[in-house]
Amino acid sequence: MTALSTVDIGRGSEDLYRDQLPGLLNQLADRARVASITASSAIEGIVVDDSARADRILAGRVTNLRTRSEQELAGYRDAQDYLFQGSWRPLNPGLLLHLHKLLFAHTAAPGGQFKTEDNVVVDRAATGELTVRFRPVRASDTPHFVAELIDRYAAEATARRHHPVLLVGLFVLDLLVVHPFEDGNGRVTRALTNALLMDAGYSVSRYVSLEQQIAASADGYYQALLDSTHGWHDGEADPWPWLTYFVNILATAYRMFAERAASGRADGSKQDRVLDYVLHHAPRIFRVADIRTALPGISDPTIRVVLDRLRREGAIASEGLGRAAAWRRLPS
Repeated sequence: MTALSTVDIGRGSEDLYRDQLPGLLNQLADRARVASITASSAIEGIVVDDSARADRILAGRVTNLRTRSEQELAGYRDAQDYLFQGSWRPLNPGLLLHLHKLLFAHTAAPGGQFKTEDNVVVDRAATGELTVRFRPVRASDTPHFVAELIDRYAAEATARRHHPVLLVGLFVLDLLVVHPFEDGNGRVTRALTNALLMDAGYSVSRYVSLEQQIAASADGYYQALLDSTHGWHDGEADPWPWLTYFVNILATAYRMFAERAASGRADGSKQDRVLDYVLHHAPRIFRVADIRTALPGISDPTIRVVLDRLRREGAIASEGLGRAAAWRRLPS
């Protein structure tokens, strides 16, 4: 698998970059932390519109959290920082409960407990109609399934019979299918994904945000999960659509990491991020709202500057006017 080879080659270069470019890697880590927290939250619709205030929340300089979005942004900050400090081991059900507690610690919602009622995973159409996408395991069975999943993962990781990245991907898929919490499943799982990859020796998520890559390809993310959940309860699910997506996300992160290390600078100009999304990740026809969702924390004026530049260069064309306007990528 070419993408998996890219991941392994990238992993082999991490020590070299850490030895030769410690200052650059510190800058990358700071940027990736902010991008991961804001992107993973935005995937769930949690957005703080004031980007300057969001930055202060992520830096821990805001004590009066005004809205539920601010509270949950601070909660994801705490959960991710706890994992990145490296003292979370061992992996056990208590760790999942602790992450969930941190996620909701700033809200009035209860955190730190498994679901007490059966839940479903749904899709919401533009009309507001809900369609059941998947039925997770029953609430009464959740502690058993979580414990069994962790035991199986630990046994396979110790046995080293399979590629560690594929094992992490399978753990993530099964945890999302179990859906152990009433709310916060995606965020807990994405935060834990970074920790498990680093534990297996793949530390790119410390320097390049995987969550931002997922937000930029949200349709592919949800479709891969959907394709790999059919028949899960009967033991007939095909994990490869999800694993293919997962490995490709990681390979893309390693390529970005290598490019930034080679250039000797922390990519992260907000205009560069908008440019990359529009040219390489956005749908062929997209709206400003798509960019906002994929790149939380970037202001509309910055987005408009990049769109105007690309329009002048003949890379995109506008369709319509005002807030309803769409943009179309033109053939190069």
